[in-house]
Amino acid sequence: MRLVKNFLFLIVSGLLACLYPEVAGSQQTAPLPTTQRDTGVHNEAIKKTLNDPRRAFRDLFVTTPTDVENYSIQLNPRAISFVQDYMLRHSRQLEQMKGWGRPYFDMMQEILNAHGLPGELKYLAVIESDLRSFALSWAGAVGPWQFMPGTARRMGLKVSPYLDERTDYYKSTHAAARYLKELFSTYGDWLLVIAAYNGGVGNVDHAIRKSGSRNFWDLQNYLPEESRNHVKKFIATHYIMEGNGGITTVTKEEAKDIPEKEKNILSDAELQNSKLQTISGKYNSVILAKNIMMDIASFNRYNPNFDKQIAVKGTFDLRLPADKMDTFNTKKYQILEESLRLLLAPVSD
Repeated sequence: MRLVKNFLFLIVSGLLACLYPEVAGSQQTAPLPTTQRDTGVHNEAIKKTLNDPRRAFRDLFVTTPTDVENYSIQLNPRAISFVQDYMLRHSRQLEQMKGWGRPYFDMMQEILNAHGLPGELKYLAVIESDLRSFALSWAGAVGPWQFMPGTARRMGLKVSPYLDERTDYYKSTHAAARYLKELFSTYGDWLLVIAAYNGGVGNVDHAIRKSGSRNFWDLQNYLPEESRNHVKKFIATHYIMEGNGGITTVTKEEAKDIPEKEKNILSDAELQNSKLQTISGKYNSVILAKNIMMDIASFNRYNPNFDKQIAVKGTFDLRLPADKMDTFNTKKYQILEESLRLLLAPVSD
């Protein structure tokens, strides 16, 4: 009997060694495959990965609040397992979407920023519809932002047997921005906004009452499974697309720990005291900011991706504090001329 047991043990050991070479011995442990998204993992973390494959993933989300220059958004520990699995399954598809979806992402980000919203909310359209204009859900939601007819009409879209503006990327993104602003004014928390966008305010309000909390991670189990997973899918997609978290992937309380320069969001007061104007021409952000006496960091908060967008499209929806917009209109021809001189200046060796 002992010989039989030993024989069986040798067979099982051999099979394990073939199927899982990493368990055959620490000296033969194979390194885990890496991608460009692994660049934030420290060397020490990679070494620890040999013994615990999930360790490096956790280390990706360690925040260093005292080191503002290298600050990274912390992922809530209760999301790590879901986000890890989602990234493993969908990273390749989403990386490809970065390429073919760029025109849509650029347009959506520009519109969201014009409404004073974080541009990363564009990734909500990814998990809603895979950016497909004619996407149709089982419940009857249509378009890249998956609007139901009633909500679409309330947000200003035309929905009829002859015309359905839910399928229009540009118009539906403006409608989505209006709806997201409405939800944020209700909850003040982006994770709850995303849950409500998917499952409705009724479900989120119910979860808040039942849990006695407005923290998504505390109330999530009182939400429908689809809605709580929707939020986690958004977080995972953000990490795949951006290589990090952001203001839209944390709770209201967690957001308080994010350095102001990382938030890059205009307050309601800033939006109300600003003006929006479409401009065209080869303007340069540094020249423009200098002439209206506005520091470039503040200018970029009001106008993310200004130089890139105006170079590609030739137009831009410029947002400035009201007094700065008045100054711009007084000096715009001077600013444009100076910007063109800089553009045409010969490059010195």
